[in-house]
Amino acid sequence: MPALGAKLREEGYDLLSSYIIRPNPLDPRLSQEVAAVDHTGAKIRTRVVVERPLTLYLNAQEIVTMMTIGDHPDYLALGYLLNQLMLTPEDEITGVDFDEELDVVVVRTEARTDFEEKLKKRTLTSGCAQGTTFGDLIEAIDRAKLPPTPLKTSWLYRLQHIINQTPSLYLEAGAIHGCVLCEEDRPLVYMEDVGRHNAVDKIAGWMLQTRCDPSNKIFYTTGRLTSEMVIKTVRMGIPVLVSRSGFTAWGVELAQKAGLTLIGRMRGKRFTVVSGTERIKFDEELAHVADEDARHRRKGASPDE
Repeated sequence: MPALGAKLREEGYDLLSSYIIRPNPLDPRLSQEVAAVDHTGAKIRTRVVVERPLTLYLNAQEIVTMMTIGDHPDYLALGYLLNQLMLTPEDEITGVDFDEELDVVVVRTEARTDFEEKLKKRTLTSGCAQGTTFGDLIEAIDRAKLPPTPLKTSWLYRLQHIINQTPSLYLEAGAIHGCVLCEEDRPLVYMEDVGRHNAVDKIAGWMLQTRCDPSNKIFYTTGRLTSEMVIKTVRMGIPVLVSRSGFTAWGVELAQKAGLTLIGRMRGKRFTVVSGTERIKFDEELAHVADEDARHRRKGASPDE
């Protein structure tokens, strides 16, 4: 029997055709070449990710300065404000302005906002880069009513294969996280950034701006399945969260409480489901699924990276 990659080629499946947004690893703004020495002492040239500060304003109030690769500042700004409860999907946004020279993005709303006191009460979480959240984000778990959207394992394996084959800044330079919004076996929006929460926020901002229906979506991430990743996915209304990495205990507990399908350690044929198994239909023949190619392994590819 042919492996999944060969099977997709036989079917004439265009691996990149479903993407609305995907990484552009050749964008010169996102990485640069530097001189280095390899393990043999030989001089080489290697590519590294560029990170730059982005200061976010909500109307006239400065909110935060984030380190980011600099693409999609509008989606990052909207998603950050939405996931920090400074915006709601019902708020009327009158504009999003980005000044490339100043590295400043301003989100303007019809209603007046004032978050000065709330900004003093931020709680640091385990996320990379900014990775902050307010204590009342946890209320999203208590209010969660995620749809009983079915999930086929054949979709998961196809998504894994397509995402691994997609040209990305990670494959070009490394040192970056990725998140992908998917529908069934089709990846739709693939965002990367130096911090995984930036990548999540970019997708949340895109969903807000396009009024994307989350009820039939799958969220794929390369990062750990922490409490904040679970909370953000639930807040976005997405019923399935998948990662190649491992879990934290609180992330598992929150996922179970919210009814989120939480799948981790997904590499090649293997994955582990710790919550929401009732959504899953095991329809794929594992003989069709190849082991993971070494080129797509991140970090040390340990079970809980």
